[in-house]
Amino acid sequence: MLEQKNIILGVCGGIAAYKAVELLRLLTKAGANVHVIMTHAAREFVAPLTFQTLSSNPVHTELFDLISEQEIGHISLADRADLFIIAPATANVIGKIAAGIADDLLTTTVMATKAPVLFAPAMNVNMYTNPIYQENEQKLQRLGYLFEAPVRGSLACGWEGEGKLAAPEAIFESAVAALTKKDLAGLKIMITAGPTREEIDPVRYISNHSSGKMGYALARAARRRGAQVLLVSGPTALKKPDSVTVVNVTSAAEMQSEVMARVAQFDVVIKAAAVADYRPLVRNSVKIKKKSSQIAIELVKNPDILADLGKLKQRPFLVGFAAETNALAENAAQKLSKKNLDMIVANDVSQPDAGFNVDTNRALLLFKDGTSIECTLMSKDQLAEAILDNIVEQLAKR
Repeated sequence: MLEQKNIILGVCGGIAAYKAVELLRLLTKAGANVHVIMTHAAREFVAPLTFQTLSSNPVHTELFDLISEQEIGHISLADRADLFIIAPATANVIGKIAAGIADDLLTTTVMATKAPVLFAPAMNVNMYTNPIYQENEQKLQRLGYLFEAPVRGSLACGWEGEGKLAAPEAIFESAVAALTKKDLAGLKIMITAGPTREEIDPVRYISNHSSGKMGYALARAARRRGAQVLLVSGPTALKKPDSVTVVNVTSAAEMQSEVMARVAQFDVVIKAAAVADYRPLVRNSVKIKKKSSQIAIELVKNPDILADLGKLKQRPFLVGFAAETNALAENAAQKLSKKNLDMIVANDVSQPDAGFNVDTNRALLLFKDGTSIECTLMSKDQLAEAILDNIVEQLAKR
């Protein structure tokens, strides 16, 4: 995801400095080459050796420490950076950078870089709401600097309120977004994900093995690429993607209601949810007791949301999914035509490394013009990018 990207991670003095260790782990795990700059105050909270061990690079602390005879440290770091992250970013450092003060290695390197700079502030709530600090942050935002806002919570000083460092995962997502092309900017995309549950009685339901991972990966990727994303999600155990609006539903009927009520607002709809085809004719209001060795439950068809979308006179670019166990290409092509789709993503869910409840997938992409592309085994995040690449290409042909 961040392969061959050089990221400078600036760590300021604050109790949240320990969270920068987890952020560093996420960045290196994604393939980034990370160089850490620590202020003198930061070294009071976390030892430089921790960052050096995890980054496999020397930790930089001194302004006049030369990397080599030909290279001045802060200029070399500034030049090599694809992205500069400061986490935690104190009110002091943000104020100095806003004022153009460069009096240590961190502020000097920020002043010298042309890379995007992402601040993740952390401070006492009164400092955060102070109009002087707010004016400094607003000035930097006007100049194009990026911010991952702090969250509300219990602060180390004993206060409760805004000022708590954002979660490392949220800062990581913002970092990836900062390095991602914005070829979906201006587009509104609706994505459905996860299974639906069709209740039999208050304690039982009919469902399927969908985890929602593919749909959530698509939502994250689309947001990074600049789209405004709505995720209509069935029941999952997944974390809500940052900066994505999520509407939670349970049944197929609920998903149909939400999708059809909102579809006119969207340019693209990606139906990645595994919607139950049938539901019980009767939903018992009380638990069905175990009285005999057999029980019969009459089922009726659920609404076909994808087909309903395909029938719209003015419909968005429409992408469906086909979870198959045999005749993959044939079944997917039939579904593409029958439901009037622009594109369909077909995968064989009988394979242990693809489909439901795993982090990898392989797929066959089929298009309305009769062309197709085969995607070999890859992570669901990578497949999400491939799907979006092809959506961009198809939209350009319109």
